Amino acid sequence: MNRIFNAAILPWSQHQRNMAGVTALAALRAAARECQLAAPSFTDEQAAQGLAITGGLRAVFLPPASSIQAASRLLQLPVELLSVILSRLDTRDLARLAATCRSLCRDAPTPPPPTRQIGPVETELRRRAEARGLDVGSSLPEGATSWVAFLLKRDRRDAQMRQAPLAVGEEHSIFLDKEGRLLTCGRDHTRAPTLAYAVDPAVNFDVRREIGPPTPVPSMQDRCIVSVASSDSHCLALSAEGEVYSWGAGLYGALGHGDEDTRAVPCRIESLGCIECIAAGTNWTSAAVDEDGRLFTWGRARLVEEEDGELDEFKLNSALGYRLDAETDSQLTPKQVDALSQDRVACVAIGESFTLAVTDAGAVFSFGFSRVGLGHGSSDSEVLPRRIEALAQTRRRFVAVAAGFCHALALTEMGELYGWGDACANGHGREERTPQRVAALIGQCVKLVNARYLCSCAVTEKNELLTWGNSGGEGSLGHEGLQLTPTRVARLSGVEVAAVAIDRKHTLAADADGVVWAFGQRSSLGLGASGPEDSAAVPTPTPIPTLRVRVLNSP
Repeated sequence: MNRIFNAAILPWSQHQRNMAGVTALAALRAAARECQLAAPSFTDEQAAQGLAITGGLRAVFLPPASSIQAASRLLQLPVELLSVILSRLDTRDLARLAATCRSLCRDAPTPPPPTRQIGPVETELRRRAEARGLDVGSSLPEGATSWVAFLLKRDRRDAQMRQAPLAVGEEHSIFLDKEGRLLTCGRDHTRAPTLAYAVDPAVNFDVRREIGPPTPVPSMQDRCIVSVASSDSHCLALSAEGEVYSWGAGLYGALGHGDEDTRAVPCRIESLGCIECIAAGTNWTSAAVDEDGRLFTWGRARLVEEEDGELDEFKLNSALGYRLDAETDSQLTPKQVDALSQDRVACVAIGESFTLAVTDAGAVFSFGFSRVGLGHGSSDSEVLPRRIEALAQTRRRFVAVAAGFCHALALTEMGELYGWGDACANGHGREERTPQRVAALIGQCVKLVNARYLCSCAVTEKNELLTWGNSGGEGSLGHEGLQLTPTRVARLSGVEVAAVAIDRKHTLAADADGVVWAFGQRSSLGLGASGPEDSAAVPTPTPIPTLRVRVLNSP
C-alpha cells in the first residue's frame, strides 16, 4: 500500500521524484499562504472544506501503519483528491487497491449505474474507458462475473497491445530493458544498419557486422523507450513522450523523414508526436497511431507484380490506406489515413503488402493486397480501409491483430482467436479467405498474438506460449518441423510468458520477471559469440544472460 501512495504522488524516476517533490511542496506552501490570507473571509462551509482537505493531505503524506489503514485513510480524503490519486495509478496498483479494501472496490455482478452504487476504483476504470471512447456496455460480457475485474483486464490488455519490449528482424533483435533503454544484437550491414550503431562511410557496403550480447544503443541512452517495432531492413522506437525514432534502410521513405536515405542511428520523425502505437512492415511500410486514435502510414505506395520475369503494367496499391498519384511509388512522410478519421484506431499490424487496423470500438479493417485475400472472401486488393464483415458478424470486440506474409490473426477481448489467409500459419491448416475461429484454441483464453512471414504464436492466460507455421528449419517455433496448428512450446513449461516476438529464423519470449528466452538462429539471439562446437541454431529456449526487459503483466 505504501507503494500505491508513492506511485500516486511521485510517479517518476528517482531524480525526477526529488525535483517533483520540491515543486509539489512549494506549490502546497504557496496555496497554504493564499488560503491563510483569504481565511478571514471564509464561510463556515469553506472553512470545513479546507479542514477536510488538510486532514486528507496529512493522511496521504504520513506513512500508513498497514494496508488496511492506508485504504481507510484514502476513503477519508475528499472525493476530488481521491479521484486525482486513483488517476495516477497504473492498472496493477488499482487491482491491488481493489483487492485490499472492499469499500474502494464495492463490486458486485449487478447492472451498471445508475441502478447501483459503484466504488471509486470502478469509477476510475470507467473514466479511463470513456476517455478512450470505449463503450463499456450495460451488462457484463458472457463469462465475466465482476465489473472491476472485467474493466481491469480490459484496461491492462489495451495498454499491453500498444507496448512491445521485444522486436525481431531476419537477423537482428531489439530489446527494452527495465529502465527503458534500447538494446540491439545480431547482424546487419551498411545497406540496412538495423543495429542502430554508426557506420564507417569507408566500409564496403557488403561488409557485415555482428553484435553478440544485447548492447545498449549509445545515441539513445537518454531516452525512455516503451515500444519497438522492426522489419528485416528498418526499425522504429516509441519513447515515453510519444516521440517516434526510425533507423535502417530508407527505401521508399520507410523511415518517414521525407527522403529515401539510410540512417544508421535512430532519428526522430519530426512530423509525429503523442504517438501510442507503432508498426513496421516487411515491404518498406510503416504506421503509427497517435493519442487521438489517428492512423498515419508511410513508405512504399505501390507493389509492382512480376510475371515470367517481366514487369506487369498493373500496379497494386500496397498497405498505406489512401490513394496517391498513379506515378507515385512512395510516401516519404507520415500521412493520415483519412478513411478512418471517424474511427478511433487502437492498434495496427502490417503484413507483406497489407495492413490491419483495430478501432477502440473493436472493429477490424484491412487494406492493401494479399494473394489469398484480406478477409473479405476474395483476393481483390483494397486501396481504402474496409471493415471485415465476417469479424463484425461475431459481435465480438477485437483488441489485437497480427499479420504475416499472407496470413492474419485477430484476437477478441475475451481471448478468442480468429485466423485467415495462407494455410501454413493461419492456425487452421487450410487456406481460408474469411476469418474463422482457430479450433485448436477453443476453450483457451489467448492474451497475446504475434506473426511474421510463415510463423505465428500466441500466449494464453495461463502464460503458455504456443507456436505454429513453417520456420524453414531455423528452429524459431521451439519444436521440430512444420506445425500447422497451435502447439505449446513444451520446453517453456513452467515459464510465465508475458511478451513475445517471432520471426522465421528466431523467436524471443520474455517471462513475468523480464527474463528473455531465445531460440532459433544463434547469431540473432544475443547469447554471445558462438564457439566452434556450437551449432548454427539453438532449438531449446535459452535465457539471455544478465538481460531483463520491461513487461506489462495482467493484473
